[in-house]
Amino acid sequence: MTQKIFRSIMAAAGAVLIASLVIIMGGLYRYFSSVQEKQLEDELSLAVIAVEKIGQEYLEDLQSDQYRFTWVSENGDVRYDTQSDEESMENHGDREEIRQAFQSREGKSLRYSSTLLEKTLYCARRLEDGSVLRISVRSVTIWVLVLGMMQPILIVIAAALVLSGILAGRISEHIMEPLNSLDLEKPLDNDTYEELAPLLKRINKQHRQIEMQLRELQRKNDEFAQITRGMTEGLVLLNEKNIILNINPAALKLFHTKESCIGEDFLTVERSLNVNRGIQEAFSKGHSEISMEREGKEYQLHINRIESNGSLIGAVVLAFDRTEAAFAERNRREFTANVSHELKTPLQSIMGSAELMESGLVKPEDMAHFVKRIRTETERLVTLIDDIIRLSQLDEGGDMLFENIDVYEAASEVTAGLADMAAARNIKITLTGETVWVKGVRRLLTEILFNLCDNAVKYNKDGGTVEVSVNRQGTEAVISVKDSGIGIPPEHQARIFERFYRVDKSRSKESGGTGLGLSIVKHAAEYLDGKIDLHSSPGEGTAVQVTLKISSPQAI
Repeated sequence: MTQKIFRSIMAAAGAVLIASLVIIMGGLYRYFSSVQEKQLEDELSLAVIAVEKIGQEYLEDLQSDQYRFTWVSENGDVRYDTQSDEESMENHGDREEIRQAFQSREGKSLRYSSTLLEKTLYCARRLEDGSVLRISVRSVTIWVLVLGMMQPILIVIAAALVLSGILAGRISEHIMEPLNSLDLEKPLDNDTYEELAPLLKRINKQHRQIEMQLRELQRKNDEFAQITRGMTEGLVLLNEKNIILNINPAALKLFHTKESCIGEDFLTVERSLNVNRGIQEAFSKGHSEISMEREGKEYQLHINRIESNGSLIGAVVLAFDRTEAAFAERNRREFTANVSHELKTPLQSIMGSAELMESGLVKPEDMAHFVKRIRTETERLVTLIDDIIRLSQLDEGGDMLFENIDVYEAASEVTAGLADMAAARNIKITLTGETVWVKGVRRLLTEILFNLCDNAVKYNKDGGTVEVSVNRQGTEAVISVKDSGIGIPPEHQARIFERFYRVDKSRSKESGGTGLGLSIVKHAAEYLDGKIDLHSSPGEGTAVQVTLKISSPQAI
C-alpha cells in the first residue's frame, strides 16, 4: 500500500512538472515570438519611411546581419536585396506576403525550414510608388529552444523528482501510519479516517460472525470429543492423504499409539497390509470391512469414505470389538452340539434297551439289568435337563428370592448329603470355619456348594480328602473347597467353567457328570455378585474359593 501511494504521488508530481514545463516553454515562446514580430513591424515602418525619402541608397548603406530587406517592384521583380544579388533572384510576385501587400498594403507570412529547426518571419508593406518593401528575420523554433534548455530542464526535473520522492515518502508514511496502527480486534475503537468507518463497521460485524461460528465450532468439537472419548469402539478420522486428523482413546489403545500421532500418516501407526488395503479400497469404492486379531481379541473394522461436494476429503475407520460376540457364537455352536450329543447318548441307550426288551431278546433274569440301565440313563437325562434349565434361568437373570443365609449351615447340609458317596471311596470330608451370614438365593448357594464338593469327591483319589471351610475376611464370606485329587493341567484351567467342557471326558462320563456343574457355579456366583478363584496342580489337587458379601443376620 505504501509503495502504491508513493508511486501515485511520484506519477502525479512528474505529470504536473512536465505539464508546467510545457506550458511555461510554450508561453515564453509565444511571448517572445510576438515581441519579435512587433519589433519586425517597427523596423519595417522605419525602413519604409527611409526608402520613400532616400531611396535605394538607404538600403545600400544599411548594415544588419539580423534583418534582411528586399525591395520588389510592381511586377514582382526584385529591385534590391540586402543579402543576395537581385539579378539572380526569381520573381517574388507569388510570395504570400508580397501578394498580400499588393492587395491590402501589408502582408505577413511564416515559413519553416525543412528540418523544422528554423523559421523565417516575413513582413511586407506597399510603398506610395506601388513597390513593396519586405523585411525578414530568422529565428529558432521551439524545438531548438527546448534542446538548448535541455540541461537546465533536466536539472530542474531531477531536483523536482528528488524533492517529490522525499515528500512522497513522508506523505505515504504519514497516510499509512494510522492504517498500520489499526486494531482490527476492536475495529470500532480506532480513531482514524472517517472514510474508513464503513469498512471498520463491516470488519466488526464479520468479527462477531466469526466469533459466533468459532464458538459453535468449538462446541461441536467438544461434543464430538466427549462422544468419541466415551466410545468403546475405536474411531480414526483420516484425510484424503491418509493423515490422521482425530483418534479416540479406544483406537489409541487398539493401535498401541499416543495422541501425538495426529498429523502423521496412518501407515506409521498401523503397518498391517490388510488394514491399509482396506483403507485404499474404501477410498476407491466407498466402503470396506476387514477383520483383525490383536492380543487374543477379534476386531471388525468398518472403513467408509467421506465426501464433500462429490470430492474425496477423507475416511473414517470404526473398530468394533467382536470378541464377546465371537465367543458367544462359538459357545452357542458348541452348546448346541454338546446338548445334542449329551441328549443323544442316553436316549440311544434307552432306545436300544427298550427295543431289545420289546423284541423279546432279553432273558427274564437280565430284565432287571436293562430296566436299571433305562432308569439310570433317564435320571441322567433329567439331571442334564435340570442343569440346562438352571443355566438358562441364570442367563436370563430373572428375579429370585433373596434371603439371609447361614453359609456354614448350608455347607454342613451339603457335606452331610455327600458323606455316603465319599465313604464309598474312602474319602474323608471335613468342614471347618464359623457362622457367616450372606444375603443370597438359598438354592444357588446350595448348588455352588454341592457342585464344588461333588467334583472334589468325584475327581479325587481313593482314600483322599476334601476340606471345606467357611470363614469371614473383613466384609466378605470366603467359601473354600480343597481336594487331594488328580488336579487340573494349566492349559485347561481357563476353560473348565465353560459349559460341557471336560478335562478327561471318559472319566467324567464314568462319574456321571454332565459337564455343566462348574458352569452353574460360575453363573450362580456372578448372580450373587461373588468372585471365584481357582488354584490347581496336576497330581496335587484343586482348591476353589468363592467370595460373597457378608450381611447382618437381622437384615431382611
